[in-house]
Amino acid sequence: MTSARTDIDVRPITEAEFPEWLRAVRAGFQREPVVPAEELEGRRSWFEPGRFLGAFDGGRCVATFRSFDQEVTAVGGRPVAADAVTGVTVTATHRRRGLLTRMMSQDLAAAKERGDAVATLIAAEYPIYGRFGFGPATGGTRWDIDVTRAGFDPRTPVAADGGRIDLVEPEDVRKTGPELHERVRRATAGAVSRTDLWWQTATGAVRLDAKWTTPFFAAYRAPDGTVDGLVAYEVDDVWSDTKQPLETAKVRWLLAATPQAERALWHYLCSIDWVTRVKSDHRAPDDLLPLLLPDPRAAVVATQADWLWVRILDVVQAMEARTYGREGGLVLDVVDPAGLTGGRYQLTVSPAGATCVPTTRSAELSLGIVELAMLWLGDESTVRLAALGRVTEERAGAARAADALLRPSRRPWCPDMF
Repeated sequence: MTSARTDIDVRPITEAEFPEWLRAVRAGFQREPVVPAEELEGRRSWFEPGRFLGAFDGGRCVATFRSFDQEVTAVGGRPVAADAVTGVTVTATHRRRGLLTRMMSQDLAAAKERGDAVATLIAAEYPIYGRFGFGPATGGTRWDIDVTRAGFDPRTPVAADGGRIDLVEPEDVRKTGPELHERVRRATAGAVSRTDLWWQTATGAVRLDAKWTTPFFAAYRAPDGTVDGLVAYEVDDVWSDTKQPLETAKVRWLLAATPQAERALWHYLCSIDWVTRVKSDHRAPDDLLPLLLPDPRAAVVATQADWLWVRILDVVQAMEARTYGREGGLVLDVVDPAGLTGGRYQLTVSPAGATCVPTTRSAELSLGIVELAMLWLGDESTVRLAALGRVTEERAGAARAADALLRPSRRPWCPDMF
């Protein structure tokens, strides 16, 4: 058994320590702890002083943590400043020593000081992050489509509305993708901002993985020529023993600003010669996809799970940033064991917008900061959390009233991994 140590140094790394930090990240994710030169050079542009934390035992990095500036779309379309957390690892030899707690505490305190409303992350393991105030705020689904029973008529144009589908080059995606993504994310609660580096790596201009292969890119153009949809996909090369094609198109990502674009892109993917199966990317939990098919049963759920986790850092800022389902009000008593936010608040929704102010009025709902994170984007039900004992109704009917306020017409969705 490894003895506990109290002299492990947790601090921001220097740029010179970045290769050692990246080696520790790879080791923490059970990848070969040797950083290829191409990956090291590609990831150097990430470096931002103060946002990369490491735990050092002697000269060796044994735990890692990174954060960066991000925007997350609140219900109603307003972007909210977020502290995006990623690259979190603790080497197997140094677990259960409080290293993650020390790194997380430093980062969240700094984010609070900067004025970020929330922190975000994608959780590799569910049980880890609740103790730091994070709660699952969006979910997602991956679909498998049996093309042979999807039901598309091969005589029907893929873009039946007068639009068109074109195969495009990576440089075309870098030109049109950012504007398309901005339109999609502003209309999608839970969506997050993308950097120029995201588009460079997604199109191969910057290669962080030696195993990178260039996918096909297809664009949907509306009748007026506007690019309203993009998809990146790859196709395997599989044939049966009787020389019948059994190829699968695997979608890396698909963005569509309109239902017409979404329908056309899925129709196109299901119409590619030799493709008998399509595997989707991570889609919204209430995605249009199955109902876009003539036979929705051709699409089956491959994976359904939580995705974006949120940590509320400023209750007032977070609650005032979003819109609500109706006018009304609610008094919330929010408990934050870390002391970063919390207290009793009067939420009031009027035609002029929402206000959230500290109050001494009697609470109608009592809940923890984790539960508030789960409710913030409207994906979780207050009534369900109350049934689980995770929200307390201080006034009868308050949970139903909260759901009427908080739940949007479409479920939130974060298309991105970070």
